[in-house]
Amino acid sequence: MTVEVLRLGHRPIRDKRITTHIGLVARAFGADKMLLPERDENIEKSVCSLVENWGGDFSIDIVGDWKSYIRGFKGTVVHLTMYGMPVDEAIGDVTGDVLVVVGSEKVPRFVFDNADYNISIGNQPHSEVSALAIFLDRFFDGAGLKRDFGGKLKIEPSTSSKIVKSE
Repeated sequence: MTVEVLRLGHRPIRDKRITTHIGLVARAFGADKMLLPERDENIEKSVCSLVENWGGDFSIDIVGDWKSYIRGFKGTVVHLTMYGMPVDEAIGDVTGDVLVVVGSEKVPRFVFDNADYNISIGNQPHSEVSALAIFLDRFFDGAGLKRDFGGKLKIEPSTSSKIVKSE
């Protein structure tokens, strides 16, 4: 089973932090890769640097024609939207390889029509970063947060200080 996250509507000047955070959350919560319709070297560099230091097998790929990618995906396409079915009602039906579509600006109707599931994380305006985190946490039943990434850097939990160990 693989989980890919397709980021749509990325605007390089305006969305670089949010798109980077989509990649960080995708990796930390269990996804295998983030897909972008076009290259953004700054995001690729940030995320790849993080993977190099903190570990994991997470990657970024450029898909170009995202509509063809969605149409040809051999698995379940999930679109996160505030207009879909509640996550707790739909999550049990999502199985196998998953493509999670996360938008920024208004998502084209094509995505709604071609997704197997339009899933909402609440029905109020909210961050796509939080929506992705909640979806992945529910999908992996919390296991994403317990993974060992095998990186050079690791956090040692502490109630009073910041402890980072390097290997």
